[in-house]
Amino acid sequence: MPDLLFELFSEEIPARMQRKAAGDLRKLVTDALVDAGLTYEGAREYWTPRRLVLDLRGLTSASKDVREERKGPRTDAPVKAIEGFLRGAGLSSIDEAETREDPKKGSFYVATIVKPGRPAADILADILPSIIENFPWPKSMRWGATSSEAGSLKWVRPLQSILCTFGPETEEPEVVDFAVGGVAASNITQGHRFHAAGDIAVKRFADYAEKLERAHVVLDAERRKDMIRTDAQNLAFAKGLELVSDEGLLEEVANLVEWPVPLIGAFQQSYLDLPDEVIRLTIKENQKCFVLRKAEGLSNSFLLVANIEASDGGKEIIAGNEKVVNARLADADFFWGTDRQQIATEGFDPWIEKLDAVTFHAKLGSQGARVRRIESLAAKLAETVEAGAALAARAAKLAKADLNSQMVYEFPELQGFMGARYAQIAGENAAVAAAIEEHYSPLGPTDDVPTGPVSVAVALADKFDLLAGFWAIDQKPTGSKDPYALRRAALGIIRIVLENKLSLPLIPAVKAAYDQVHRDAFGQDVTAEIRDGGLADDLLGFFHDRLKVYLRDQGARHDLLDAVIDERADDLLAIAGRVKALGEFLDTEDGKNLLAGTRRAANILAAEEKKGTTIAVTVNADLFEVEAESQLQAAIAKAEKGVSDHVTEGRYDLAIPFIAALRAPVDRFFDDVLVNAEDEAVRANRLALLQSIGGVTAKVADFSCIA
Repeated sequence: MPDLLFELFSEEIPARMQRKAAGDLRKLVTDALVDAGLTYEGAREYWTPRRLVLDLRGLTSASKDVREERKGPRTDAPVKAIEGFLRGAGLSSIDEAETREDPKKGSFYVATIVKPGRPAADILADILPSIIENFPWPKSMRWGATSSEAGSLKWVRPLQSILCTFGPETEEPEVVDFAVGGVAASNITQGHRFHAAGDIAVKRFADYAEKLERAHVVLDAERRKDMIRTDAQNLAFAKGLELVSDEGLLEEVANLVEWPVPLIGAFQQSYLDLPDEVIRLTIKENQKCFVLRKAEGLSNSFLLVANIEASDGGKEIIAGNEKVVNARLADADFFWGTDRQQIATEGFDPWIEKLDAVTFHAKLGSQGARVRRIESLAAKLAETVEAGAALAARAAKLAKADLNSQMVYEFPELQGFMGARYAQIAGENAAVAAAIEEHYSPLGPTDDVPTGPVSVAVALADKFDLLAGFWAIDQKPTGSKDPYALRRAALGIIRIVLENKLSLPLIPAVKAAYDQVHRDAFGQDVTAEIRDGGLADDLLGFFHDRLKVYLRDQGARHDLLDAVIDERADDLLAIAGRVKALGEFLDTEDGKNLLAGTRRAANILAAEEKKGTTIAVTVNADLFEVEAESQLQAAIAKAEKGVSDHVTEGRYDLAIPFIAALRAPVDRFFDDVLVNAEDEAVRANRLALLQSIGGVTAKVADFSCIA
């Protein structure tokens, strides 16, 4: 079966776009081929800074013939109707149609249309130009003499060549014949810009990859990453140093080079007085270099990755990078010194005052106003999380102050981190300094959550204010769009609460945040209808959706989540505890049998209610005729008390055994008792007894939702 080799070669593709673009290319091509009636055995994408590549194996050589039957008019239909049918079916005469009989509608015509299959090369020549012309780049450009013409090709960078060969492994592959934007497909590619200038003719993928390697191009991005990691570690080790791992930077650097060559440079020793994170970010953001460390801390050496094997061993490349790194660290040193002088002489007050001039959102006021809301809310949450109200308020007041520091202005990634350093210099409480740094956390699913009480209070207040604010102005996430990271904020609250085992009802916290936003941004209190109705129904539902996603990722069953979470459930820790305890119980034999019993009871009740059968309001023991009725009533009473006591304390693990104890008396009841007794009063009493089973189990979960 034939293979396809497809390469799009251009000027430098931005590193952050390459991986996704290669994946998009694979999906667009394979989807189009399948839609055209072709199949394939496997496809893999590759990318370098100058090329996107698709290696597609085992493509069928042609699409299959398609046979279609088209029903026509009755045989006695008007001539014009028959002529229209012939034109639509592509028939030259009615003799080419088949006549069929319908017992009810009589005779009618049927046309059999056969669409012959097409060679795969012809299909490729049709679909590939459109894929190139409509490629989903985030940003693209026009170039050259035709750039001013309407409909001229747009690409991320000027497209220089298209390589497209197709054919079986045992034969000479053919070049698929098409052109896009004046660039015709061929079997020619380019090697490394400096090491292997000139055209390279290739046949199929194995030949292509081998020739590129000889031309100083490592095609596989994962292999480039491994080469950089291994060579960098070995080079550092030889100098008695250790590479500081940074997977994000490694991904970016691997997408900047086709032939990675690690080198080591150095900066002035005096710059090691800067905070480690400042050094790392300065070197990373400005020069895409890695920092190195020794036993006692960071080294003044750094590791860069060149894209060339220089004739001088990389001396000029190292010197150029050292010049830039030293200049940028000199800037950072100046900012660090200026900020420390500011803190030493005037403290945080000037930075805090400037926050009033920084707009947070046009409809939600300034950063200063937001900080005051967070300060108030953090103090209110302090008692719940066992933090001192004064410390929580102080940490919240200082939390955003470093946004006005010169260091954070230059490196926004350092917000929080620098604030904590400045708080330490100013002699602030250690818990306050930690909260300033940690209140943004967690920033992602693998990020640690804050655990210190003051940090927790400020982090929660920050996220509650964010959610309440954007809910107040109706700027909620829609579809995949979430410009204000509100899903992340909600998930952050969920993780902070659950991982710190906090009993924190959401509704009071959200109401407090909502009230503050309305008073601050709109100069009015929230009406009870908006606060208690819209807020609970909408924002609480948003939390429920995030919680379900989080717990499902932790292995919870979706039906148990539905059984436990009702529209007013707002204690996250209690919900998680109920789901866990319920799941463990239902995995036992008692759990499975009790679930079957409660379903049987629910089905009986539903059927009787539908018939209009009377169900007693309360259970009357005087109407019991069978011992199993008395035993079930006693078991229900005992379970109701035990469940209620432990649910109030949030100990669902201790409440579940009381539910489990119902299993035997429920089984005995259905074995010994005829629910639909002839005596109407007895029947109504027995139905009430069944109804009381659901009343107890509902304190833990809605068993009707459980699969």
